Amino acid sequence: MLPKILPLLAIAVLFFLPFSAPDLTSDRAALLALRAAVGGRTLLWNVNQQSPCSWAGVQCESNRVTALRLPGVALSGDLPNGILGNLTELRTLSLRFNMLTGQIPSDLALCTNMRNLYLQGNKFSGQIPEVLFSLPDLVRLNLASNNFSGEIPLSLNNLTRLRTLFLEDNQLTGSIPADLNFPKLEQFNVSNNQLNGSIPDSLQAFTTTSFLGTSLCGKPLKSCPEDINLPPAEPGTGDQSNGNNGTENKKKKKLSGAAVAGIVIGSVLGFLLIVALVILLCRRTRNKKTSRSMDIATIKQPETELWAEKPAPEAENGGVSNGYSVAAAAAAAMTGSGKGGGAAEANAKKLVFFGNSARVFDLEDLLRASAEVLGKGTFGTAYKAVLEVGTVVAVKRLKDVNVSAKEFKEKIEAVGAMDHDSLVPLRAYYYSIDEKLLVYDYMPMGSLSALLHGNKGAGRTPLNWQIRSAVALGAARGVEYIHSRGPMVSHGNIKSSNILLTQSYEVRVSDFGLAHLVGPSTTPNRVAGYRAPEVTDPRKVSQKADVYSFGVLLLELLTGKAPTHALLNEEGVDLPRWVQSIVREEWNSEVFDLELQRDPSVEEDMVKLLQLGIDCAAQYPNNRPSMSEVRIQIEEIIHTSGQKGQFLQAPDQISNADDFSSR
Repeated sequence: MLPKILPLLAIAVLFFLPFSAPDLTSDRAALLALRAAVGGRTLLWNVNQQSPCSWAGVQCESNRVTALRLPGVALSGDLPNGILGNLTELRTLSLRFNMLTGQIPSDLALCTNMRNLYLQGNKFSGQIPEVLFSLPDLVRLNLASNNFSGEIPLSLNNLTRLRTLFLEDNQLTGSIPADLNFPKLEQFNVSNNQLNGSIPDSLQAFTTTSFLGTSLCGKPLKSCPEDINLPPAEPGTGDQSNGNNGTENKKKKKLSGAAVAGIVIGSVLGFLLIVALVILLCRRTRNKKTSRSMDIATIKQPETELWAEKPAPEAENGGVSNGYSVAAAAAAAMTGSGKGGGAAEANAKKLVFFGNSARVFDLEDLLRASAEVLGKGTFGTAYKAVLEVGTVVAVKRLKDVNVSAKEFKEKIEAVGAMDHDSLVPLRAYYYSIDEKLLVYDYMPMGSLSALLHGNKGAGRTPLNWQIRSAVALGAARGVEYIHSRGPMVSHGNIKSSNILLTQSYEVRVSDFGLAHLVGPSTTPNRVAGYRAPEVTDPRKVSQKADVYSFGVLLLELLTGKAPTHALLNEEGVDLPRWVQSIVREEWNSEVFDLELQRDPSVEEDMVKLLQLGIDCAAQYPNNRPSMSEVRIQIEEIIHTSGQKGQFLQAPDQISNADDFSSR
């Protein structure tokens, strides 16, 4: 009897198995239902394919949908219940920067494996939904830039694994619960909400940017006001007093105002008189100086700084000219210089040339040259100087250099001795107590910073993969050569504005070796965005710190984003962290500059260079490669032949990016 029953049992099991647990077929049905439920741009899914794993934005593991990423595809309308809950193995859901409205569907609670939820940039409304509190494995939660209202619920404490919580730019009210505590929280922001009260102790380690645009108080914002028991007002002194004392106070206030006005008028008149005398004395002194020194330099107009109209945030020597005709401002300061004694006085009126540099001009020729301001950089202002003989040079006027003449000569001659095809040659220098000038070859194409972040309109020269990869290789060769001069020799100021280009887009690294010359007054803002985390004194930069800066440069080349910007995204993080966050969330469809995405045949090489940039920008110096290793890897990437692969889809392809979608 039993043998006859077994076949029937097997058939029954096969018949009921599809209904016993969700599978890829049910996931596919849920995705199609989602596409039908929300309006907007048509999702480019080939519905003729039975497996949804090849659809754009869909990622599968073990024959189940584990990630759905549909950022910025103009989805609109409400998310209905009964759809997302069918994707029970979903670990990452990103619907950010769409136009979705209503509330978050309650059946999302069935996605118990959810790790990353990115819903920012929509129009979701209502209170922060309780469905979120039933997702205990949630690691990244971003609800920013929506219309959520009500108070921040204490039930958020259920999310014990939470590392990112972004609630900024909503309409949240009330205070932050004092008992709110996330043991693993790394990123937090509630700015631009209607919150008040004190900031809980557990959140006081975050910066002020996490709480701006609110009425919150306490560390890191201003201290909360304390209740002060003021003594009762004396009779006749209150605002409601109508007696003689009130009248006398008003008179006193009038007299006091008149007295103050008299003092102010007298001070202004006195100040104007002093200014007039100073101007008169300066004119007499200037006339005397001009009569003695006009044969040395013709000063057409003073230096004009129009940095706000620059195409790039910062340009060093060789950067794109602003097109403003500016006289040789350096000449103005140098006229009459050389007041020091000894060696400084002996060299006060001559340029010191290096090696076999052609001496087709002297100091007087340089002072007579017309000049344009190229940019104000870390170590001083750079000018394009056009000599009367037609020679064009770049002149850097150093600032905050307080070293002796002997020390300056030793250090600058070490810079001048560097000779490599990928370095901007230092042709000559001038030293006096008052002025220090460096003369370089002029780079007509300007800086990489100006080309990347300058003109974005018509007439812009697109920087394709071939140009950018060649720039990366040329810069790597230049820095590698600098490091080859000795274990203690470093560039010290690697950034895109110090990567200059010739007319044929050949790379020339500039500003090397100058970090050791300047004083500490310029250090707070130096190499912002490029500085390695271990660098505390920018005058003492190791070769490994150079590698970090070079890694940031590679990421800048690939993303098109300037690391010196204060806010790269809604989180306001630096470029390496931003790249890794995008890699974790959305992989690389949003990492690369749009100009690079036009050629799908180089996608695999772009991914490899992105990996190298992340490796270079590793947190710990020992985890970073040497510049020789970097140069070799870039050469291998550029010269690799064969079939180009598609974009990698899994975030674990980037070794330094933690896979937050796994347990």
